[in-house]
Amino acid sequence: MSDYDVIVIGAGNAGLTAAATLQRDGTRTLLVERHNVPGGCGTSFRRGRFEFEVALHQLSGIGREGQPFSLRNLLDRLGVADRLELVEEHELYRTVVPGELDLTLPADWDGAVAAIEAAFPGNRDRLERFFQLCREVAMWRAVAPRAERDPGALDQLRSSGGALLRHGLRPSRDVLDEHFDDQRVKYVLSSYWGYLGQPPSTLPFMDLAILLFAYVEFKPFHIRGGSQMLSSALLDSFLEAGGAARFNATAERILTTGGEVSGIRLAGGEELTADAVVANVSPVITYGRMLDPDVVPPAALDDLRSRRLGPSGFVLYLGLDATPDELGLDVSTTLIGTSLNEDELAAATRSLDSVKAAVVTCYDVEPIGFSPTGASHVSLMTLQYASAWDGVAADGYARAKFAYAEKLLDVMEVVAPPVREVIEEVDVATPLTMSHYLGHPGGSFYGFDQDATDGWLFRDGESPALPGLYHASTWTGMCGFQPTLEAGARVARRMLARRPAVTAGGE
Repeated sequence: MSDYDVIVIGAGNAGLTAAATLQRDGTRTLLVERHNVPGGCGTSFRRGRFEFEVALHQLSGIGREGQPFSLRNLLDRLGVADRLELVEEHELYRTVVPGELDLTLPADWDGAVAAIEAAFPGNRDRLERFFQLCREVAMWRAVAPRAERDPGALDQLRSSGGALLRHGLRPSRDVLDEHFDDQRVKYVLSSYWGYLGQPPSTLPFMDLAILLFAYVEFKPFHIRGGSQMLSSALLDSFLEAGGAARFNATAERILTTGGEVSGIRLAGGEELTADAVVANVSPVITYGRMLDPDVVPPAALDDLRSRRLGPSGFVLYLGLDATPDELGLDVSTTLIGTSLNEDELAAATRSLDSVKAAVVTCYDVEPIGFSPTGASHVSLMTLQYASAWDGVAADGYARAKFAYAEKLLDVMEVVAPPVREVIEEVDVATPLTMSHYLGHPGGSFYGFDQDATDGWLFRDGESPALPGLYHASTWTGMCGFQPTLEAGARVARRMLARRPAVTAGGE
């Protein structure tokens, strides 16, 4: 008999929901994490008087009590929803391009139409048609993956899902161009593109539609106490169901017997047997370092060769001795661009020459409890590929890091002029920092580049290429907190549906 039915490697979002789903259904599960706390990106750290949220800018998909297809329902099923204090935001974002636009969008379909129409008159009918298309495409995108295994869903898609079939894979820019003439309106509507890492010229429209739907229909939220509260609640749910967890434990090898997964080897040599393994780890690491080369399926390597690492980020974690009002921040999320040309903004993510865009997240407009009275906790972030650092020598790293941080602060001063005067604590993270703490190649927190070829129509990263080995992470589908939390639970449910195969050690 194996030591465990399933071993989950990695306690990030997907690893936690996979482990909790399996254990709460009676599957003997071990969760192995190399860090000393759960969460991966979903964690926090302290500096001076402040606690800093590492990565969660806005949690999508939560929805209202009883609202179908919401993330809240998943958290209920896993027994953690009532352990969290969710803080709703009433605006999607403030989007700013100096000299061009400065507009705040409410988290409401009608309110968003009214705000854009007030700023750029004559677009109401176009906006209503565009938002209706977003809703249709997003809803059918939710149904479409079932069509492969459900003839009824396939017939339904063919008969009524025309919006998805016609527009889903088109670049978002093309769809926006068909609806609007004013580039400022198109910029406002696509301002969330940085959350997926692809500008509208390459971002599939179905991904933009899903993003808008997830935040407008289900509202943006924060968690009081930060994302670490969610990670800890999921771990508690897992442990209370009888699960076992090992922290400060690095899984170095996935073991196989007869071409099927049979367990793992930890750093130090300890071996643990299992009938299946869930890798909450990049497939680059899984197939490149954790398996014997002779058992790696050629199809998996071919798949990896056809993909590109997605962006990481350059982040300033700011503890500011000023209130949001004193800073000039009245919205939790402010998206700043220096041009209406999103391709120009995206190109800047591949060098250290300049900062063209930034996300300012203030966690004290709707306070989550991380700042002392009269102070503010702000995450100032810009997307950046790790390749931007390739030419930086080790002895010049600190100098380059702080020089780039100054450029990022210059961008923030557009909306918060006094920021430099009130900095009390600051921590600077580069893509190399992300790589060190997360163990992700290139420090990518988006997995692979999220272009059209990375989607579910072209790849199924969650089905095992090797018997008994399952993948659940940001590397196997859409990136972000909601998608990865859902991915872990989805993979676990697939495994439970195949329970005889799982407990027999393979497919």
